[in-house]
Amino acid sequence: MAVSMRDLDPAFQGAGQKAGTEIWRIENFRPVPVPKSSYGKFFTGDSYVILKTIALKSGALRHDIHYWLGKDTTQDEAGAAAVKTVELDAALGGRAVQYREVQGHETEKFLSYFKPCIIPQEGGVASGFKHVEEEENKTHLFVCRGKHVVHVKEVPFARSSLNHDGIFILDTKSKIFQFNGSNSSIQERAKALEVVQYIKDTYHDGKCEIASIEDGKLMADAETGEFWGLFGGFAPLPRKTVSDEDKIVDSHPNKLLSVEKGQAVPVEADSLTRVLMDTNKCYILDCGLEVFVWMGRNTFLHDRKNASETAEELIRGSDRPKSQIIRLIEGFETVIFRSKFESWPQATSVAVTEDSRGKVAALLQCQGVNVKGLLKAAPVKEEPQPYIDCTGNLQVWRVNGQEKVLLPTSDQSKFYSGDCYIFQYSYPGEDKEECLIGTWFGKQSVEEERVSAVSLASKMVESMKFLAAQAYVHEGSEPIQFFSIFQSFIVLKGGLSDGYKNYIAEKEIPDGTYTEDGVALFRVQGSGPDNMQAIQVDAVASSLNSSYCYILHGGSTVFTWAGNLTSPDDQELVERQLDIIKPNLQSKPQKEGSESEQFWELLGGKSEYASQKISREPEGNPQLFSCTFSNGMVVEIYNFTQDDLMTEDIFILHCHSDIFVWVGQQAHTKNKLQALTIGEKFLEQDFLLENLSREAPIYMVMEGSEPTFFTHFFTWDSAKSTMHGNSFQRKLNIVKNGGAPIIDKTKRRTPVSYGGRSSVPDRSQRSRSMSFSPDRVRVRGRSPAFNALAATFENPNARNLSTPPPMVRKLYPKSVITDSATKSAAIAALTATFEPPSARETIIPRSVKVSPPSPKSTPEPNSKENSISGRLESLTIQEDLKEDEAEDEEGLPIYSYERLKTTSTDPVSEIDVTNRETYLSANEFKEKFGMKKDAFYKLPKWKQNKLKMALQLF
Repeated sequence: MAVSMRDLDPAFQGAGQKAGTEIWRIENFRPVPVPKSSYGKFFTGDSYVILKTIALKSGALRHDIHYWLGKDTTQDEAGAAAVKTVELDAALGGRAVQYREVQGHETEKFLSYFKPCIIPQEGGVASGFKHVEEEENKTHLFVCRGKHVVHVKEVPFARSSLNHDGIFILDTKSKIFQFNGSNSSIQERAKALEVVQYIKDTYHDGKCEIASIEDGKLMADAETGEFWGLFGGFAPLPRKTVSDEDKIVDSHPNKLLSVEKGQAVPVEADSLTRVLMDTNKCYILDCGLEVFVWMGRNTFLHDRKNASETAEELIRGSDRPKSQIIRLIEGFETVIFRSKFESWPQATSVAVTEDSRGKVAALLQCQGVNVKGLLKAAPVKEEPQPYIDCTGNLQVWRVNGQEKVLLPTSDQSKFYSGDCYIFQYSYPGEDKEECLIGTWFGKQSVEEERVSAVSLASKMVESMKFLAAQAYVHEGSEPIQFFSIFQSFIVLKGGLSDGYKNYIAEKEIPDGTYTEDGVALFRVQGSGPDNMQAIQVDAVASSLNSSYCYILHGGSTVFTWAGNLTSPDDQELVERQLDIIKPNLQSKPQKEGSESEQFWELLGGKSEYASQKISREPEGNPQLFSCTFSNGMVVEIYNFTQDDLMTEDIFILHCHSDIFVWVGQQAHTKNKLQALTIGEKFLEQDFLLENLSREAPIYMVMEGSEPTFFTHFFTWDSAKSTMHGNSFQRKLNIVKNGGAPIIDKTKRRTPVSYGGRSSVPDRSQRSRSMSFSPDRVRVRGRSPAFNALAATFENPNARNLSTPPPMVRKLYPKSVITDSATKSAAIAALTATFEPPSARETIIPRSVKVSPPSPKSTPEPNSKENSISGRLESLTIQEDLKEDEAEDEEGLPIYSYERLKTTSTDPVSEIDVTNRETYLSANEFKEKFGMKKDAFYKLPKWKQNKLKMALQLF
């Protein structure tokens, strides 16, 4: 667009450079900034320009411009507002969507900026604001309409203004009455109460009484009698008269018009398609209630002004007061506009948009205009946060036919692509135990088992009275919460379920299920030790990618491969995953470009491969939609807050990378059962024309049990979500009690157990140790020390089975561990948890090992351990006295290096073979490794393993 600097008003300099709202009033045909203290106050005789700037997660700024026309504004002022809106858009780079707002017919988006409502005042700048100040105590009657945002209109104070369909607010000097028509909805009544609160705070300084009057309730109480007394006594209400608001606009066929020299010329075509519009012209799409002005990217500023004036004339000449004009720039069309066309290309060029913005900024800068903030640098990408506590208890089932099979802890992070899985994760919330039940669908899983998985998971949620959040997760589209729960996650080819085995047998497909001794290639990815994955891919060279590290094994041969674009952190993740996939084999590191022949042979030869990182759908700015089941449509709630979530309804929070289906407590039971299906339909219908992935994660959250990874999108007050009653009753309680929600204190929930285990141990028993060190290994459920103690002293028949009993291994095969020694070891393990952790403990979780009593060891005097040992008979705890031997305080036996190495002729039995170095004395450890133990355990795991391999201790 060619920009003439003389056409840009100086009042718009610096506008739209940061997120927020900016307002100008038209005075003498020029825009004048409105003080922030007066935002939301509009006068019926004026015209205004309103700019809403939103900071997107991508770092860009999005602009919406509205020009509001009071019912008494002059035609000249209205025309000036329309023209100034076009100029403001030009100053912002020609990207904004522009809306014409007429008093009484405002768009929901516009009203959402000024929640709960706007109540225009009489007067205006042209009349010197001669509104009557002395009428402050005059009685006013307002009618309210709207379920999500409220349109407020003042009507004559007379009984004839009332009807059964509307909601009316009577504002008197000492009391505000809300009259609820018998045909009005609960949600509309609740929203109207927000207007009552606004009137109370704005015009009564928060000091007046509130009364709710129900239509049809005659003189049952004093407040009802007082209300009707103000109207001269009760009398039957008349039928509602048809007003302009109630007139149904005749169906209007969509017509495309080309603007030629200020005239609207019809475009002849059999159907509406994008190719009909030329980038060098402006067009009008007349849809009746909505009139769109489309402005080509290469049009001039005066062309756009002419198109806007032509659209104004179009609706003025046909007497269409309710029609809204929406102006759009090529490349930034709204979803509603695009949906009017039979065909519209999916992608548009963002590069051209940024180029246009840059040219406008350069032109402005040449004229000395401050363009700071007009061009934004790309923000530093932040790692997405899981917003979920990762110290909870996890249970996983594999779906097999119509049943689910509980997996042992060692296998619960290993999923097969041909299977479906159900997981239940219980974790501590802010004030109660939370629970997430999810279903994971493998890419190669069969339809019958997918259906079975959904049914089994839904029954688990139903049995918990819908108190657990539920999730659908598809392989390859897992959300950050899923990876944070599983921490180290492995996806294997093939499947173990009967459904998968039967399917490949019927189709005569070779069974490619992973085997430990076969050839397998894993792509390793993730952001750290608490979020890392190994995904099995085809064992061919084309599966490699320069942005990732890989593990390749075949028989007893193991390779690790690091792409040239990987970081040391990526390479450390490979070593960690190697400890899980092939813990007892020494790997052969390969660097991209210097691979061995044996490596390529195992992959079947060289071939070309990718280098670009696999992109995932980023989390976008969230959008909230209300679901309407009567017509299967969704309605967007703009500038949403927690108060927009009505307990009678179901809402969809769309975050682009995943979606949440929020279910109100008083939603219909049938709709509750279909909540996740509603989410699937939302993705399938693609209402936003975003080409959404059908496999995006879907969450179902119940009101009152919202997890943090949902509530962080709001400014959340948990007290509101635990209130009782319908939306209107809750809001009435808040309004009458000074804004504080009245709630009953709820008891802590304990999720239901499946598979014979308690899914959530008591919080006092949970390991609350949470270290931010990337090397720390988290331990779920009870701490090992507590397990050791509990296993020894609890009644085995009454013991909580949330975690399996600890394994107590004999250090010497022939030795006999007495009951006393077992108790001693348990107490030793417990007391060790109270001591400051050593550097080594941040790497390897402390394991419970029992040392036989030694006659040489003496307990430290006056220690807690000694006092306990007096009560528990022969307790002995070994304490190291020398500073150099501080690393040996675990009570582990000491062996010589010759017996510990893997090639020893006299090997030690019954030791942890993955940590042989821990059994070396401090002196011998320093001699062999050239450093103390604490320095060794500060090294990355892959470096530790390399040193251990060199010393034959791996």
